[in-house]
Amino acid sequence: MNSLTIFKNAYFKFLEVIVVAIMIALASVVTVGFLSRLVGSPFSWYDEVASVGLAWLTYYGAALAAAKGAHIGCPTVVNYFPPSIRLPIALVAEAITIGFFVLLAYTGTQVVLILEGSTLISLTSVSVQLTQSAIPIGAVLFIIAELLHLPEVIASAKGEGFTDHELEEAGLSYDKASITTKQ
Repeated sequence: MNSLTIFKNAYFKFLEVIVVAIMIALASVVTVGFLSRLVGSPFSWYDEVASVGLAWLTYYGAALAAAKGAHIGCPTVVNYFPPSIRLPIALVAEAITIGFFVLLAYTGTQVVLILEGSTLISLTSVSVQLTQSAIPIGAVLFIIAELLHLPEVIASAKGEGFTDHELEEAGLSYDKASITTKQ
């Protein structure tokens, strides 16, 4: 196993641990909020904290999906092209995706800087900068994931094509999903 593969596997595990921890924390907050309402003494903070947790789960989960190559795409359409055309299409798509997340990281950092001194409404000891830090951090994690996945994208574009994860999950192969017409 080369050092890139070792780093990539460690990065996947790192993202998985973060996502699972956020999911457990979010489920705990929602459960505590539900139980507190059930007994007639709701906490004022749980809605706001749950909203922040959901945003964090979205950003960190997106980075994990990118690391696994499972984000939104159109692999079946791209696979119709020969490898000589498929590779430039894949590289342009990767460049646009990475460019978008560079822009998101930059603007997310600007947002975090602007929010200096702001706190949550229900928990005034928690800085809004902390809650919104998921934007630039998640964007950087997504960029790293895309760069780590790039060798696989290039190999797929040059080779047999991309795996359609939705077809795979449905138990279909690329051939079974092809539309054929009778002449």
